[in-house]
Amino acid sequence: MLTWVIVFLVVALIAAVLGFSGLASGLASIAKIIFYIFVILLVISLIAGGVNGF
Repeated sequence: MLTWVIVFLVVALIAAVLGFSGLASGLASIAKIIFYIFVILLVISLIAGGVNGF
């Protein structure tokens, strides 16, 4: 899932350099949403691992 964040971020940066402002902002927002989902899943897995004693 983290690779999707990096892919969308790179495409957003390329679009920003080329001047596609609408496309760049859309891709950046998708990258942010996927990143936040990744962080939430990380926290949940850390809590679950701590509860189970791993």
